[in-house]
Amino acid sequence: MTTGGGAGTAGGGGRPAAPPNILFILADDLGWGDLGCYGSTAIRTPHLDRLAAEGLLFRHGYAGSPWCSSTRIGLYTGRYPTRLPAGLEEPLTTHREGNGIPAEHPTLSSLLLATGYETAMFGKWHCGWLPWYSPLRIGFQTFYGNFDGAVDYFEHVNTIGEADLYEGETPVEEAGYYTSLISDRAAEFVAADRAGPFYVQLNYTAPHWPWEGPDDRDVGTEIRRRFDGQPGPTPLIHPDGGSLAKYAELVEELDAGVGRVLAALTEAGRADDTIVVFTSDNGGERWSKNWPFVGEKGDLTEGGIRVPLILRWPAAVPGGQVTDHPVHTLDLTATLIDAGGTAPDERYPLDGVDLLPWLVDGADFPEHDLFWRTSNQGALRRGPFKYLYDRRDRSVLGNWPRRPGPYHLLYDVTVDGREQADVAGHHPDLLDDLRDTWTRIDAELLPFPPEHPGVPEPTAAEHSEPD
Repeated sequence: MTTGGGAGTAGGGGRPAAPPNILFILADDLGWGDLGCYGSTAIRTPHLDRLAAEGLLFRHGYAGSPWCSSTRIGLYTGRYPTRLPAGLEEPLTTHREGNGIPAEHPTLSSLLLATGYETAMFGKWHCGWLPWYSPLRIGFQTFYGNFDGAVDYFEHVNTIGEADLYEGETPVEEAGYYTSLISDRAAEFVAADRAGPFYVQLNYTAPHWPWEGPDDRDVGTEIRRRFDGQPGPTPLIHPDGGSLAKYAELVEELDAGVGRVLAALTEAGRADDTIVVFTSDNGGERWSKNWPFVGEKGDLTEGGIRVPLILRWPAAVPGGQVTDHPVHTLDLTATLIDAGGTAPDERYPLDGVDLLPWLVDGADFPEHDLFWRTSNQGALRRGPFKYLYDRRDRSVLGNWPRRPGPYHLLYDVTVDGREQADVAGHHPDLLDDLRDTWTRIDAELLPFPPEHPGVPEPTAAEHSEPD
């Protein structure tokens, strides 16, 4: 692969006359280092490695949030997830009206549908529950998948033990391993004859818990049994299961499913004219490889938000490229809206930046800030630097006594992805500017309620918060 950092990194061949098909593949809790093309030597991912070799691999690709539901809200709306009440939950668990993506909110799917795309989602939704919310109400014409944040791979029950497999808004029963079921449905869809372009959203639950490989039907049976009278967290968390080898099985089955979908795309003669995006909704969890980063899912350190990101579009973007330009989920939404020949709704301005001129027209990369916010942290990346605002306790070193926050930290994540060298004292003006920018954006968003479980208890040091 070639590495670039300027105008010539991505494209320059111009935009094809016809609107492209779009296949957006979203993994669930996949770590930055879990694919061969990102350095894994323990997990075999030949299909995703080939996708990267044929496309553009981002070494600084980011999820819009360290939480699964809020990244998805951001992807579909193109806006910071906490512009909606549903984005305040970490992750979304409350089934109620007002806690999802409203049908009247413009989305990537509704905008593409209006311009002539056929739209479909296969897999995990996690943006609100029936009877108020579903993919069919934000512009997807076809939906086959689950509504909840997790589902058993064999039993197809959700985190409260209820059946959670739907065709549209109708519950269905179907035997099979969930990763395989949604892969096969997506492959069938992209291979079918149709007159116009399509947008397919393929949302795996892999490699999210429970830790069940394709041959672990008996594990699914046992987990379903545990719902009978078990207090406490959902049995799907599967705290007594998993291993590095088992995790590899989940990722390798995901890779195999992606391979079947890509093969169907090629056999249908549509590979050249299809934008394929592959990424994860947040950083990895228990068994994933986030190295060399610290942190994991739920945290705004790099391990919680830096994720694999691959884009392939043979008709417009030369393959075999690697870039260090930082981008995140909301940029992908803005880019795909433009690529689909439509425009955002002026009433709901996008929070991401359109990358298409850089990808295909030969323009310089659009340098821009990346913003994140959770109930107890904030972050802003600008160029090589990342400001991390942490309201939680921290130790100065190792297991020394912890001290209360808030902390205002600055890292050069191009050389210090482990975020160990706080260089705030070397760049005080930059730190002030990044703090001011983060605070300005934060003020535009919905506040986290004081009773939110992630909000730290006030301390004497709170006076040093941004204001």
